Amino acid sequence: MLLVSDVMSTKLITLTPADTLKTAREIMQKARIRHLPVMSAHGTFVCLVSQRDLLKATVSFFADVQADVRDQIEAAIPVPEVMAAEVLTVPPDMPLVKAGQLLLAHKFGCLPVLERGQLRGILTGSDFVELSLALLEQHAEDVDAVSQ
Repeated sequence: MLLVSDVMSTKLITLTPADTLKTAREIMQKARIRHLPVMSAHGTFVCLVSQRDLLKATVSFFADVQADVRDQIEAAIPVPEVMAAEVLTVPPDMPLVKAGQLLLAHKFGCLPVLERGQLRGILTGSDFVELSLALLEQHAEDVDAVSQ
């Protein structure tokens, strides 16, 4: 049985509560990611900021606002102002099927993975796509081997 820890992403970029919307947006764009865990000064998981959270909170690209003005506004808004109040988390030893069912049922983009209160990783829809591709490739190889 596959567990969350078997496929979760462990190389994480994180924010602190002192970071701003501008910082979060820039990191997401540069790293091509959609979720950033927010960590306290003591290294404990606080919450999660998603690309969706940023889109709700940022000045619209179509608004009649110059990019530098938008940057100034976003640089003045700390991440805690937009992050979700509560985030569903999962343990690393949870069966992957159950975590996938949670992602699907709640239409979440990711699940932070906590163990004894410490962030160990993040499970994303992309992790499931990578796993699916690996399984499909393995299946194709097995079919080819049997048919030869």
